Amino acid sequence: MEAKTPHRKMKIGIVVSDKMEKTISVRVTRHAMHPVYGKRIIKSKKFLVHDAENACRMGDRVQFAETRPMSKNKRWTLVKIIERAPILGGSVEEDV
Repeated sequence: MEAKTPHRKMKIGIVVSDKMEKTISVRVTRHAMHPVYGKRIIKSKKFLVHDAENACRMGDRVQFAETRPMSKNKRWTLVKIIERAPILGGSVEEDV
C-alpha cells in the first residue's frame, strides 16, 4: 500500500522576529475588501514557525507548512527560505 502524506496548508510570509531559540515569528499579509465600503484593505496575521537550524533572520521571505502542535502556540514548520534579507550595517569600527 502506498504511504500518502496528508495535505498540509502552505503559507508564505516575512520573518519579523528571530529572537527565540528554534522559533521565528512570520507575518502573512493579504488583501480583502471592506464589507461596507468596498475599499481594498490589507490584513495581516503573525504565526510562530519552528526553525530547527536557526537559519532565518529578520526580513527573510519564507515558506512554511502546517504540522503537529509543537508547543502551546507553534503549529507550523519552516519549509524553505525563498529570499534572503540584505545584511545591513556592514562593519563596526572600534575606538582605539
